Amino acid sequence: MNILVDSLPETVKVGGKTYLINTDFRACLRTIMACEDASLTGYEKSLVILTNLFPEIPDDLDAALEKAQWFLDGGECQQDTEEQRQPRVYSFAKDANFIFAAFRQTHRIDLQTEDMHWWKFIALFMDVGQDTTFSQLTALRKRLKTGKATKEEREAATELGDIFYIEDTEMRTLDELEAEDEFMKALNANS
Repeated sequence: MNILVDSLPETVKVGGKTYLINTDFRACLRTIMACEDASLTGYEKSLVILTNLFPEIPDDLDAALEKAQWFLDGGECQQDTEEQRQPRVYSFAKDANFIFAAFRQTHRIDLQTEDMHWWKFIALFMDVGQDTTFSQLTALRKRLKTGKATKEEREAATELGDIFYIEDTEMRTLDELEAEDEFMKALNANS
């Protein structure tokens, strides 16, 4: 899919049937933020994904979750390997104000009034200006997490306090989380 010449998807095929998918960037952001919420179980996260993205939930839930992941990844097939994992340098929840300001500064877009397909949002998000507070903050987080920050940068991060620090998200796959949930349910049922 080429965003320059192809229409952006508004449906996905699951089990041979075509389903509408919620393309609004806000629904996708809510879904991602829920998936980053450590207080939710794998089952709850799956439910959020399905209800946020599908007006009609497909019968094949596993295939629907795979298509939802594909859609949230902007149509890319992600192979999550150790080498590809990068340190987490932003949070849509914690950095919301900085992201909002970066869109205004870089693209002259007011995210409060704009209706936008998720894939458009992703493309614009990946190109917010280097001179935005958001970009400077993420660059500093990356340098700190990779051990490349200077002493002054480490001190600045400490001074920023809660604004600077973000928790790493769960690195286990959805299948691993669901297996853990099933194990815990079985364990609790036997006690």
